[in-house]
Amino acid sequence: MIIGSLLLLGLFKFPLWNIMLGAPQYPDPLGMNIYIQGIEGVEEFDLQNIDGLNHYIGMKTIPKPEDMWEFSVFPKVIIGMVILGVIIGSLGFFDRLSYKYFLGWFLLMSILGVLGMYDFNNWLTEYGSDLDPNAILKLNNPDGTPMTYKPPLIGHQKLLNFDVDSWPHIGGYLMFTGMVLTLIAFWLGRKFTLKKTTQ
Repeated sequence: MIIGSLLLLGLFKFPLWNIMLGAPQYPDPLGMNIYIQGIEGVEEFDLQNIDGLNHYIGMKTIPKPEDMWEFSVFPKVIIGMVILGVIIGSLGFFDRLSYKYFLGWFLLMSILGVLGMYDFNNWLTEYGSDLDPNAILKLNNPDGTPMTYKPPLIGHQKLLNFDVDSWPHIGGYLMFTGMVLTLIAFWLGRKFTLKKTTQ
C-alpha cells in the first residue's frame, strides 16, 4: 500500500501523457508531453512548431501552466493522495486500520482518475473545435460542417495528413502500477484477516 502510493510521486518527474503528430513533411514527428504541472515539447521546438501549424487552422496556442487551473490543482491532489495512502498503509501495517481502507483509497483514486480523464477529454474537444473564424484555412467535412481537429483521448487518429497518437507515458504507467499494488495490498490484507479468523 505504501509503495503503491509513493509511486504516484513519479508524476512529478515523468509525463502523464504523450501526444505525437507525424506527417510526410515531418519525418521526425512533433510531440508534446503532458505533465501534471504543464505541457512540454518532446523536442526543444516542438510546441512552437505545433502552435505554428495550429495558427493556420485557427486553433488556440498550447496553454501555459498559468492558463489552466488543472496544472495548479492536480499536483496538490496527487500529494494529498500520496500522504493519505502512506498513512493508511502505515496504520494497516501496525494493525491499527482495516485492510478495507486500502480498497477505499483505490476507489477514491479511480474516481479522481476518471474525472481527470473526463476533464482532459473536454480540454481536447475545446482545443480542437473552438476555432478562430478568421483562420487562414477553413476546412469543412463532406456534410458541410466545419472540420474539428480534436486529438484522440487515447489511440491513433488521422487528422488531415497527420497521424496523431495519444498514449499514457511513464508517469501514467507508474500511477497505474501503484493503483494495482494497492489492490494487491487489499487482497493480501483480506486473505490474512480471513486466515486469522479461521484459526
